[in-house]
Amino acid sequence: MRIIGIDPGTGILGFGVIDVIKGKMKLIDAGVITTPAYTPLSVRLEDIFDGLTEIIAETKPDCMSIEKLFFSQNVTTAMSVSHARGVAMLAGCKGSLPIAEYTPLQIKQSVTGYGKADKKQVQEMVRIQLGLLEVPKPDDCADALAAAITHSLMTRV
Repeated sequence: MRIIGIDPGTGILGFGVIDVIKGKMKLIDAGVITTPAYTPLSVRLEDIFDGLTEIIAETKPDCMSIEKLFFSQNVTTAMSVSHARGVAMLAGCKGSLPIAEYTPLQIKQSVTGYGKADKKQVQEMVRIQLGLLEVPKPDDCADALAAAITHSLMTRV
């Protein structure tokens, strides 16, 4: 099974594509889609949609795993992240992908075994589980891979 994980964000949206065969995980592609600050939101969302649509077409995942919105105290940030999350889900739907949603706590718990793990712990476990020499950079990319790994572990692919 091929899974695309998404760490939503308007300025930086992380993505990570993994293959899971007989319980073994392998990195296929990972990176970020960035949009320039001070660009109109509608243009940024279009860039995210177009970029993600292209990635889905190129990598041909079987499903999408996306981080659920964690309610932050900064309402403006929460709103823009929710816009990016919706656009990412739309790209997944347009690509005929089933979409699984996981909270940050679920992702940390499944990847590290501890729901309150810090970013460095999550990144190191992503590196180990995918057999990588280095931690995926930037953080958004590692978080997206963690979402994909979570779906693999939750569905026991």
